[in-house]
Amino acid sequence: MCANVFGVLKSLFGKPFDGGKRMDHGGSQGQPPPQPQPQQQHPSQGPFPQYSQYPQYAQYPQYPQYYQCPPQQQPQHPTMTRLYEAQREVASLGPQVCTFSGLQDEREYKRLERELARLQTDVDQVDTEGRAELQAARKRAAQELEGLLRYLEENARHPSRLAIEELSQEARRLVDEGVVAPQRCGGAADIGDELVDALQAVVLRLTQVKTEGRVPLRKARYRALTRLCAVQDVIEGRTRQQTLSLPLSGDTHESVHRINQVMAQVSVARSQLVALLMGLSGRDSCAHLSRILTELLVELDALDVSGNAAVRNYRKQVVEEINGLLKHLDLEVEGDDTRRYDLAQNDSIREIEAVRGHVSHLRGEVLRHCGSREEIWPKAELQSLLTHLDQVDTARNPCIREARRRAVLEVQALVTFLDLREALARRQAGPGEPPAHRAVWLVLGSLSELQAQVLGFGGKRADKSYILLEELLTKQLLALDAVDPQGDEATKAARKQAVKFAQNILGYLDLKTDEWEY
Repeated sequence: MCANVFGVLKSLFGKPFDGGKRMDHGGSQGQPPPQPQPQQQHPSQGPFPQYSQYPQYAQYPQYPQYYQCPPQQQPQHPTMTRLYEAQREVASLGPQVCTFSGLQDEREYKRLERELARLQTDVDQVDTEGRAELQAARKRAAQELEGLLRYLEENARHPSRLAIEELSQEARRLVDEGVVAPQRCGGAADIGDELVDALQAVVLRLTQVKTEGRVPLRKARYRALTRLCAVQDVIEGRTRQQTLSLPLSGDTHESVHRINQVMAQVSVARSQLVALLMGLSGRDSCAHLSRILTELLVELDALDVSGNAAVRNYRKQVVEEINGLLKHLDLEVEGDDTRRYDLAQNDSIREIEAVRGHVSHLRGEVLRHCGSREEIWPKAELQSLLTHLDQVDTARNPCIREARRRAVLEVQALVTFLDLREALARRQAGPGEPPAHRAVWLVLGSLSELQAQVLGFGGKRADKSYILLEELLTKQLLALDAVDPQGDEATKAARKQAVKFAQNILGYLDLKTDEWEY
């Protein structure tokens, strides 16, 4: 049969459907496929036994070129012909289902559901004439269609998908109340730190939504984050503009009056863009707003401002404002045409992971030689890793920023462990040392031993060792709380620092076990 079609549809008919998790981006696309031999089919293999020889269908972007089978290879039996027709349609629907990131009430979901249900009906109506090989072929096709329908529904109703939508709705409410509604009523939005902080909190919660490696959930989280980060960028630009001086006077130059008018239009466009990004605009579209901003750029370019540096610089600032808005108008296409939500392939993430691997090696060496004569102190190397992480480009992606933050905490945890051991080794208790101060140092010694266990911990929160570590650290906090400094300032400062240190260890233990993902 048509070997290339078989290669494209390997995951749909050759194996049980796994929800798109086998979608790899490499493979043996360049290897010539073996010629199929339909007369040797086994009933348990279905009509397409050759699928195991081909790469996944996801790496073939131009499906139609594989649809046309040579005339001499067309199946002879009418039932097999109908199954191959269904196979071609599934070839186009499968990738759409595996990357659909919306909800059940969306038009695209209903279209995919309707098309799959129609194919199910067509397959069910196929007459197998009691032949075992045709029955096996129809059963295989029905199972794969059922798997696609189930996967489509599972992702649209997945708790993580609903959590993403809930956070998106919360962000929409904040933006509507703080930016869009005042502009709609003819007023000016008063953007303060409270709105900025609330949006940042939503971004952080979005980065912590688990996707379980599912492509649709990754895509949904990516789209929500990119839009919210774009809104943050626009709002920050507006906040910066509020601190600028007023536009130039119209008496400065004849072109200033028109530039001021364009600046006013840009201010309106900024609110329109925020509404578009958050799905709060029912009338405007990205294409329409893009045309308006482009026309403003053309008009500004046509103005004659030669000979006046102040006016030329003012026009330049307005042009930069417009370009800053235009860069956010391609997010709809970007969310569909890129694989940026697959951060495992991101260069910055790979760089961060390389640093984490190095830190893991150093941590193992430190813990292995801890307390021995060969104890190592790689603090200089750890400091260089912190500098390296500081230079990683996050591209304003909150997931990459969170990954870098967590890597920094891993380095800092090892640095503070070495600092405390060094301080404990240097400490020389004098005869006149206050008992409260001595008690703080005893707790610090216990915390050093517990931190070594936390650094080496690799389990989960349900493990008994995690619960034990948490209880022991809490006891150390209670012991510090019981220390009475009796007015001694040095003891107060030491106790405060020890409390903060214990809390940091608890926080690091929590970070190691929260199962965060990109």
